[in-house]
Amino acid sequence: METRKILIATKTYPSISTKYKETVCTAGVLLDDNENPLQWIRIYPIRYRYLNFDKRYPRWAIISAKIEHNNKDYRSESFRIDDDSLKVIRKIDTKNNWEERKFLVLPLQFSSIEDIQQQGKSLGIIKPQSIEKYFHRKTEREWSNSQKSVLDQLDLFEPKVDLEKIPYQFVYQFTDRDNISHKYSISDWEIMQLYRNCRNASKFSGLKAEQEALEKVRQKLEDDFLQNKDLYFIVGNLKNHSRSFMIIGLFYPPLVKYNQMELF
Repeated sequence: METRKILIATKTYPSISTKYKETVCTAGVLLDDNENPLQWIRIYPIRYRYLNFDKRYPRWAIISAKIEHNNKDYRSESFRIDDDSLKVIRKIDTKNNWEERKFLVLPLQFSSIEDIQQQGKSLGIIKPQSIEKYFHRKTEREWSNSQKSVLDQLDLFEPKVDLEKIPYQFVYQFTDRDNISHKYSISDWEIMQLYRNCRNASKFSGLKAEQEALEKVRQKLEDDFLQNKDLYFIVGNLKNHSRSFMIIGLFYPPLVKYNQMELF
């Protein structure tokens, strides 16, 4: 394994794993020693919620860790990480309209999903040509019996950590720069947590609380992001379905609105 610097760009909501109990897919940017961006990187598997608190890297942190290519994953961006070697170096702030975050991420931009695939890649960031709509759709409300059995497994050396099943998917329908239309669900942990926070803060309970939370998520992803943000999608494919992609993270610096009077 080699010690490298990595910018953490996004984390997906935890998923259930028969081997690891639960895992999180982390996408980021591999950096050189001077913290210049080199390539996209996928860190998987990682049991994020079971890490020691000092190793639970926040989004937009630069970390140092020992990594190596994951030889059980054909995707070139996939790496394993040595949890014990993980150190959080610093967090990148949002000064000057996300200037440093843009410097680290946007040089690695692809023009479209097809562009990612043609370059033999499975992970990247794209700027949609247009976003037709945002919507949510219902999914299963409970984990399957086999998933529950994994979560219910007792471990003498680890405390039990509950994992909530989110009964909705959040989706953008958009057209990329090849004029190809897509409907991609969003697996970004940040958006899932937004839903949970809004529901838990509601004065209502049950379905009324869920409906209020869904409306607040819509306000954020549609009213705010589509009008006030310069929105990009961090996308990745599925290991067993290489041509199927989803949005694993949203990159949303503020939209810079120039005053035409400043031109004269």
